[in-house]
Amino acid sequence: MPPFRAAVFDMDGLLLDSERPVRDAWMQAAAEHGVALSVAEYLTVVGRNERDSHARLLELFGNDATLLGTVREHADKLIAERFGVAPFPVKPGAQRLLDALHDAKIPCAVASSTAHCEVERRLQRAGLRGYFAAICGGDEVMHGKPAPDLYQLAVERLGMATHHSVAFEDSNYGARAALAAGLSVVVVPDLKPPEPAWQSHCLAVLASLDDAYRRRTVWFGIVEKL
Repeated sequence: MPPFRAAVFDMDGLLLDSERPVRDAWMQAAAEHGVALSVAEYLTVVGRNERDSHARLLELFGNDATLLGTVREHADKLIAERFGVAPFPVKPGAQRLLDALHDAKIPCAVASSTAHCEVERRLQRAGLRGYFAAICGGDEVMHGKPAPDLYQLAVERLGMATHHSVAFEDSNYGARAALAAGLSVVVVPDLKPPEPAWQSHCLAVLASLDDAYRRRTVWFGIVEKL
């Protein structure tokens, strides 16, 4: 019997190449409004839900809620201008891996810090929504990543035990959340490198989801059809 019967995916930075354009928009908007926001400071927000991200950004903006709101509005406008028609690009290997899991009837879920309605919208626009039996957004749990709540909700909605499920993540917060929930974790780093403190507890750290696809037989028992 293959070790995993279900897969749970993060979205931004893993399935979709969305973290870079969002980061770039925030950096541009902050600079144009005279805010000295460094890339390293911005990266402390990546992987968190909207509530936790807002709290961290408020700290970085000197607790000036008006200024933060102005910069957020400007960043949202830049993102809309660049991706108002075209969806965020799908990351390398994502489509092929999801096709293989779908064909093998391995149930999949998304556990994203992004709000549920926006997860639905982004996946639908990218042509990926149909691959997932469950969608879990950061606005649906009390505690965001790195707390385990989001991954616990995902496996619950799939009707799977955590030890039969594997999580695919790109962020430190997400990997820690999945580990805390009891899932095996595969990390495909995007903007941030994995932290050595927990990296050894992960099943694998890969360069792309293409590498995960090549492990489909070992991890899911998927054999290529002749």
